[in-house]
Amino acid sequence: MIHLYKTNSTAFIHEFILLGFVYSKEVEILLFVLFSIIYILTLLGNSAIIWAVWWDQQLHTPMYILLANFSFLEICYINSNVPNMLFNLLSKTKTISFTGCILQFYTFLSLCATELFFLALMAFDRYVAICRPLHYPTIMTRKVCGTLVSACWLGGFLWLVTPASVISQVPFCGSNVIDHYLCDLGAILAISCVPVPKTTLTCSTFSAVLIFISFFYIITSYALVLYAVVQVPKGSGRKKAFSTCASHLAVVSLFYGSIMVMYVSPGTASQPGLQKFLTMFYSIATPLLNPLIYSLRNKEMKVALRKVIGLSFLIQNVRVNERATMKNVIWEFPDARQSHVPKSLPQKVSKLRSKLTKTSCN
Repeated sequence: MIHLYKTNSTAFIHEFILLGFVYSKEVEILLFVLFSIIYILTLLGNSAIIWAVWWDQQLHTPMYILLANFSFLEICYINSNVPNMLFNLLSKTKTISFTGCILQFYTFLSLCATELFFLALMAFDRYVAICRPLHYPTIMTRKVCGTLVSACWLGGFLWLVTPASVISQVPFCGSNVIDHYLCDLGAILAISCVPVPKTTLTCSTFSAVLIFISFFYIITSYALVLYAVVQVPKGSGRKKAFSTCASHLAVVSLFYGSIMVMYVSPGTASQPGLQKFLTMFYSIATPLLNPLIYSLRNKEMKVALRKVIGLSFLIQNVRVNERATMKNVIWEFPDARQSHVPKSLPQKVSKLRSKLTKTSCN
């Protein structure tokens, strides 16, 4: 149903229907299960990286701090669109309010812009580390790193203020069906009452400027990095530098390749199916793949993740042992109260905790 409110001359839509994936109910349930699994794996993978960086003191360096922040960004990014998509797959109405649609558009694309800034910042970090190694400790201090991270978040959300403002002024008075699973730029403009060339030009300009400037900066930085790496004699340091750069370039290629086709290619707006596929790729697939890309070719990260996973299992075993010890005590002393706990119990728990500490230190 189309919900309208009227002024003197025009009726305006205040609620949209997100068409999503037009399939049978059985296929939608299958998609719900598939995307739910991807969503959970993405949260687990990125959370594991954050936990590994926080837990392992050896990873408290600018590169890994940036990687942990990037993983947190990916968690925010996938949460900006997937939960609503999963809800709509099982919903009959699939509606979203006008305000909610504009808010989703702003949040989703702001996080996308923040990711572009983060990829450029990570390229800058690798450039300084490899091309200016002697100055790296004085340039990339924790304070500078924190300031740059804050600037990425602030810049990403400020960059989309103007596009979101002009989109909110677009008149919608016909169909309220958005042929997409989220409120994306092309899908919203496709149902406007009249052509809006100024709005289209404004949004395209903001997108193109950010995409191409950040992409050019990243490519230039890595070109200089690779040139510097080639000059280094063959050894473990050279291999590690190549491995790190390859991981970053793989992430850059996946993300930029899809968004360039999405927001710069002129024919994409007329192909809703291609829009959905590209949006799924850079908003769902890349957050899932990034933890794998960054960890598979990074020895320090793999070691830290193994320790974190091992520590998790050990903590679980200790808790099970503590509960078993408590049950045995209660069985042996059925009349025991909290104030009459046997003296041997704290010693047993202490031994288990010392075992945990020694294992985590090793």
